[in-house]
Amino acid sequence: MVAILRQFGPDIWITDGPIVIAAAGFHYPTRMAVIRLPGASLVVWSPTALHEDLRKEIEALGTVRHLVAPNTLHHVFLGDWQRAYPEALVHAPPGLSAKRADIRIDSELTDLPEAGWAADLDHVVFRGNRITTEVVFFHRPSETVLFTDLIQHLPPGWFSGWRAAVARLDLMVAPWPEVPRKFRLAFRDRPAARSAIERVLAWPARKLLMAHGAPVTDGGQEAIRHAFRWLTDR
Repeated sequence: MVAILRQFGPDIWITDGPIVIAAAGFHYPTRMAVIRLPGASLVVWSPTALHEDLRKEIEALGTVRHLVAPNTLHHVFLGDWQRAYPEALVHAPPGLSAKRADIRIDSELTDLPEAGWAADLDHVVFRGNRITTEVVFFHRPSETVLFTDLIQHLPPGWFSGWRAAVARLDLMVAPWPEVPRKFRLAFRDRPAARSAIERVLAWPARKLLMAHGAPVTDGGQEAIRHAFRWLTDR
C-alpha cells in the first residue's frame, strides 16, 4: 500500500487532500501537515478530509493532541476532526469562533507560542486583512515555515477559461510563489503586516510549505522574501 503521509523533515509529515471549490467556481488543491512533538503528541495543521487510511497512519505516529485551523478560511473539515479526536485541543485564529459556532475552540492563536509546543513551533498572526486572518507557523526541527493562503504557487494550466486569466493577473500561477494580488490589496494596516513578515523573515527557515502550491525544499527564506518584496521594499 502506498503511504498517504510523506515525511517532509524531522518530525513533520504532509499529505494532499481533496480539491476544494471556492467562490466563483475556482478550485484549489489542499495540503495538511502533521507535526510530532516530544512525547509523541501530534499537531494537525490545516486538517483536510479525514478518512480511515489517513487516520491509521496518523495514529501510528503518536496521539493527536492539537488541531490547528491556521486561518479563517481553512476550517471546512475541522468539525470532523474534532468529532474523531474530542480530547484534542482546537486552536484557531482570531475571528474564526464567530464563523464556526458549531466548533469548540479551545484557544485563540496569538504571537506567543502555545505552551504545549513552544519548544518546536513559533507563529505570528497576520492581522488586518479583509479576506482572512492568517497565522504563519515555523517548525524549528525541520526549518519549515508554513503558509496557508498568503503565499500560493499553482502550476500553469491549473485553471482554464476566464479563471485562468484571473489567476494569472492575481499571481496565483506566477513563475515563483507569490502573495496573490487580492490578498495584497486586502491588507488595511500595512505597517502591521510589515511587522509580521519581518518576524517571519527572522526565522532561520530553509523550507516553505504552502496549502496551495508545491513545497519549497531549499531556499525557503529567499522565496518568502521574494513573495513579500512588495511590502518590505520601501
